[in-house]
Amino acid sequence: MINQHSENLLNTELKQASDEGYKFSWFDWFCLWYPPGWLIIFNRHWQHYQADPDGWNWLEYGLFLFPGGFYLALIIRWLRLGCRSPRKDVGEFDPQYQQVFREEVLAPIVKYYFRGELQQVENLPQTGSMIVAMNHAGMCFPWDFMSLGYLLGKTQGWVAQPLASVSLFEHPWMIWWLPPKWLQVLGAVRAELDDFEAALAQGTTLLYAPEGLRGPLKGWGKRYQLQKFDGSFMQLSDRYHIPILPVACIGSESLHPWTINLKRLQQIFKLPFLPISPLMILLVLFPSMGVWANRTRLYYFIQPLEAAAKVEGRTAAYQRAQQLREKLQTTINQLLLY
Repeated sequence: MINQHSENLLNTELKQASDEGYKFSWFDWFCLWYPPGWLIIFNRHWQHYQADPDGWNWLEYGLFLFPGGFYLALIIRWLRLGCRSPRKDVGEFDPQYQQVFREEVLAPIVKYYFRGELQQVENLPQTGSMIVAMNHAGMCFPWDFMSLGYLLGKTQGWVAQPLASVSLFEHPWMIWWLPPKWLQVLGAVRAELDDFEAALAQGTTLLYAPEGLRGPLKGWGKRYQLQKFDGSFMQLSDRYHIPILPVACIGSESLHPWTINLKRLQQIFKLPFLPISPLMILLVLFPSMGVWANRTRLYYFIQPLEAAAKVEGRTAAYQRAQQLREKLQTTINQLLLY
């Protein structure tokens, strides 16, 4: 009853706000081309549609734009909240908010900044119930998957949900950067087996990285080398009779170039990965750049749809997953020759 009431209230607020919509102002365009400003765009859009008393305010936004200013803004916000963290609200996926965020924020970012393009669109099926399996790289905010979700929604009208690392939901940095329920409302699914299985059982178009964290962890030196695929998605494909759509992404390795991962520091900060590169000097001065990524061209090559996997046991699922990895690796190698 409470969840239903909250959902109705959220939809009412969205409908009222969407009458005016969120238009990119000169300040938003400035933030798009000034990396420390990306965090401002996300939070301003959220605050346009929903009450966010614990969120950032204009004084704090202004401080983001100066070297070291984020730290002062963080202290001011912490004092403003009574020396506590923002409330950890639990949000539910809202396709309506995903749609307006896609059209009003992701559209200019994907079009003008990442310049994302779908290739071989003739391989796209009509139905949207599937696992979209793609190589993952970049060691940064998952822009390769967010851009793919936007392009699939624009081209096919699909409501795609990415499988995201648990740390993106719970890490203190994320709670301070973005509204605590931002990822859930946008449709991110926690990378845990129960949540993964529940999403597939509902017929979701799920964006999935079969490499898991091994993808971004491979760093710049192995950017074109696919790592071992997990076999669990093959078992779930068989169980729920859901096909797999392989996608080869070229360009995601340049989202955060020249990176290496320092495992010891990663463990200290309890992060899924901790990239070290020349760009990290800027991140120390401008922590709001944590959601930013380097400008690149993202090309998504859609491969023929794979029928629901027929596997018996973990060994068969693992072998089937590695066969798909080899096929996708061959495709990537061929694409890099052109």
